[in-house]
Amino acid sequence: MRKVTKRAILILVLSEFLVCLGISLVIPVMPFIKNELHLTATDMGIMTSLFAFTQFVASPIIGRVSDRLGRKPVLVIGLFLYMLSEFLFAITNYLWMFNISRIVGGLSAAMVVPTAMAMAADITTPLQRAKVIGWLSAAFSGGLILGPGLGGLLAKIDYKAPFWVAGVMGLLSMIAMAMLLPAEKDLVHHHQQDSGQLPSNWRADLRKILTRSAVLLFIMILISSFGLQGFESIYSIYVNEVFQFSLNDIAIVLTFNGIISLFFQVVLFDRLVIWLQETRLIRYCFFLGFAGTVWIMMAHSKLEVMIATLIVFTAFDLLRPAITTLLTKMSPDNQGLLNGLNMSLTSVGNVIGPIISGSLLDWNYHYPYMVVAIFLLLSFATTYSIKQRRN
Repeated sequence: MRKVTKRAILILVLSEFLVCLGISLVIPVMPFIKNELHLTATDMGIMTSLFAFTQFVASPIIGRVSDRLGRKPVLVIGLFLYMLSEFLFAITNYLWMFNISRIVGGLSAAMVVPTAMAMAADITTPLQRAKVIGWLSAAFSGGLILGPGLGGLLAKIDYKAPFWVAGVMGLLSMIAMAMLLPAEKDLVHHHQQDSGQLPSNWRADLRKILTRSAVLLFIMILISSFGLQGFESIYSIYVNEVFQFSLNDIAIVLTFNGIISLFFQVVLFDRLVIWLQETRLIRYCFFLGFAGTVWIMMAHSKLEVMIATLIVFTAFDLLRPAITTLLTKMSPDNQGLLNGLNMSLTSVGNVIGPIISGSLLDWNYHYPYMVVAIFLLLSFATTYSIKQRRN
């Protein structure tokens, strides 16, 4: 890998980490905002959902724009919007401004996360791609994992401090992206239709990428994000009520999960892809997720629950980069559109997963995990329909 490519990948990884950090910084501050401004739970729910909804709507459109206009301008504008979103959240005490901030934040995430993935696919060879997408996925996960902890620490100074810090980091990241990210012509090994000619129209590109295997992979992206959020959103309540986990027990599990997740994504992911190829890795992850979920429902001790939880989270953490890596190999000329659809479907899963799991939890503690297990088992069976040529 060339030095200029390594520098570009480092900048992409840092920008993705920063945006995902900003997404999760708000989590520990929500109770302070709710109490300080006398907001309702509905107000807070709408504020949270606006981010995911904007990301869902904007991701495929922006992916298409980045295919036409180039990745770097989209990334720079996305980081500018990220900075703007954080500063808006920091300076206001009005609900409507918080909502605008979340909409701008969702738009920035839609511009940075899939575009960074698309650019990584553009500038790497198929053999390098699994490793780089593993790094980007680790940055994605790492930002979401570390955000609440960092936000909680900064909130001890002032409940708006996390957003001032994130805004300054966004400003510095935008400047670094604009000045240090090499020009795309110096990075891309191949150009779409020679020297930047505009790709075919939207419908033609959709028909081109939506092969049978690609459609199955997009469905699996939706199921994996639905499964992860459906599993994770009620996890604390479930293990506390059913297995009497303390806050300390839950913190230990989530901390170990963060460490194991980063290790698998940064160190082992590309080795697993080379060894198993993406299709079999996806298949095994769906099966392990299913087996771990069933094990949790049948467990009789805290230790069993902890081990099963780490298996489930690790399986989910490997699923997304494995599916993304395989998708990037299916249509080299439409990476922006592919990754935009990827992020859009992930947003849908992130919205409906907690809603469905929360509703099922009101009926019976085991129902949410039963539904997650059924979807994972069906996805495991579906992987046998995906065709992948060996390199």
